[in-house]
Amino acid sequence: MMNIAIIGAGTMGNGIAHVFAQHGYKTNLIDISSASLEKGVATIGKNLDRMLAKEVITEADKKSTLDRISTFTVLSKGVKDVQLVIEAATENTDLKLKIFGELDTLCSPNTILATNTSSISITQIAAATNRADKVIGMHFMNPVPIMNLVEIIRGYSTSDEVTHTIMELSKRLGKTPTEVNDYPGFVANRILMPMINEAIETLYNKVAGVSEIDTVMKLGMAHPMGPLQLADFIGLDVCLSILNVMYDGFKNPKYAPCPLLVNMVMAGKLGVKSGEGFYDYATNKKAEIVSKQFS
Repeated sequence: MMNIAIIGAGTMGNGIAHVFAQHGYKTNLIDISSASLEKGVATIGKNLDRMLAKEVITEADKKSTLDRISTFTVLSKGVKDVQLVIEAATENTDLKLKIFGELDTLCSPNTILATNTSSISITQIAAATNRADKVIGMHFMNPVPIMNLVEIIRGYSTSDEVTHTIMELSKRLGKTPTEVNDYPGFVANRILMPMINEAIETLYNKVAGVSEIDTVMKLGMAHPMGPLQLADFIGLDVCLSILNVMYDGFKNPKYAPCPLLVNMVMAGKLGVKSGEGFYDYATNKKAEIVSKQFS
């Protein structure tokens, strides 16, 4: 398995492409937007420059990594003759089902189809194809080049052979694969998102402010980043999407998103990506006004 295709040139997609290319794999990065592809490759270059400055890699390593990456705006061309496709598009069920339906007709029957979804059912995604045994979840953590964990999620019909192949492949990338079963949110987000949501509820109920909540969790619980800062980093829209998937899947009110989170997303306050969430990234000051404005 040496030819890989990644669908989506955003934060997760370009990070996954970076890791594969750095480890010797010919990597096709696919996106409908040429601008997104240019931005994605530029991000990979900047991340390689950081590694170069820390003497983790050499200039030759950087060049060979970038040389292994090809970009495509046409799906059929990007997935031709690849052994593995990893979908890293927006966390939207309908979009993913559409992509996997197309991949099933475009790819070789032996091609493994993986998704980087952080919450959506692998079994549901696999049902959009005629190769459910070859559909699997590869949930990388952000930032991909740094974080070691990959959640490997088996769908109801995912074969043992495919699971073993993807587990071993993840190890060759220098990652630690952990196999989990196919339930909404899997393990990482089933535990993380209720914690983030409860931190938002704590702010919404005016128990404490943004920095105070994050300080308690960092100093009291030894978390490297507070839950509100982490939510900003993940993207509040992504957090809301994952919570909605879990709420719909389990029908349990403990997964219902906090009204403050819903209102912030509707207002376009998405965190780092929009410049403001629980923190104001334009001025590097706490965006305490958010809780007052939307409570």
